Amino acid sequence: MLFHFFKHSENYPIVQQPGTLPTKEQQAHAQYWFGMFLHFGINTFHNTDWSDGSLPTDSYRPETIDTDQWVKTALQAGMQYVILTAKHHDGFCLWDTDTTEYGIRHSANTTDVVATLAASCRKYGVKMGLYYSLWDRHEPCYSDDRAYVDYMERQLKELLDGQYGEVIELWLDGGWDKRCEDWQLNRLYSLVKTMQPGCQFGVNLTIGKYNHKKGNPSKRYLPERQRKNDPIRMFPSDFRLWDPYMCAENDPKVFTFQGRQYYLPFEHTICSRQSGKWFYSDAYENGALIDAAETVHKMKILKNNQNRMVINLPPDRSGRLILSDQENLFQIAQLANLYQGGNIV
Repeated sequence: MLFHFFKHSENYPIVQQPGTLPTKEQQAHAQYWFGMFLHFGINTFHNTDWSDGSLPTDSYRPETIDTDQWVKTALQAGMQYVILTAKHHDGFCLWDTDTTEYGIRHSANTTDVVATLAASCRKYGVKMGLYYSLWDRHEPCYSDDRAYVDYMERQLKELLDGQYGEVIELWLDGGWDKRCEDWQLNRLYSLVKTMQPGCQFGVNLTIGKYNHKKGNPSKRYLPERQRKNDPIRMFPSDFRLWDPYMCAENDPKVFTFQGRQYYLPFEHTICSRQSGKWFYSDAYENGALIDAAETVHKMKILKNNQNRMVINLPPDRSGRLILSDQENLFQIAQLANLYQGGNIV
């Protein structure tokens, strides 16, 4: 089933509307300002944050997938939503997809992680967002821009057609590997908004000069250096991303694309460990945890600016969160007066 439809024109039915104030959808999403990132997938079993799409599917073999533990931990910490890496740069899919054989359907554990997480989110009243990599190092049609955008559309339809319920945020990544226009973001944006109008659409490395070469924007456009009316590089986007960097204390909200102004809040995404590692590895637990007091200081800046914070806690190979990550998260939540109490799950 589809959630809602907008009236639309022949080509791209829905376009991002200019304005210097938040839209009603942005206002609704602002209540979800503290969340948990969940980096989990085939990389979890190979001691790497990035792989090239050649790892064998049967090497993905979690003992269990305890999404109840993930979501209950988020709830105890006062988080309102979680974001799962449905597909990372390796192209391995964590949902039961018809589009590729590189995913859980052909792995040693065929559990549909998106479906299981969605059920846990409904159970505990926590919202769900999804991370989806534009860059796909496995898919054969990736080098054909037209065919690959068709491929992405098929995958996004599966994720957003309602079988997994409401998806409040789509976190797109990997845009540096092609030219900005090759991704046809206006086409993807229109699809997402047609299927789930309230889903907020964000593309990493959002701000910077729009150019016709692949790569990352200049560090002049790092979040702490962004200024009002700086150019939007990844357009359309409902919010700004540039992990793992923090915004300025007086964060601007209005940015420009082709002479028009757009209101874009910022989402700050960080790792639970100072090493900046996103996925679990053999060495992960040896890494120092982020400082609780410093994290709360950042949270206050973000909330005062109507922005958001997301902290990454990667499940391990047993499919569960790590105790020390949970304990540090709860310390952060206690300092921020968000902790909901109860025993560690």
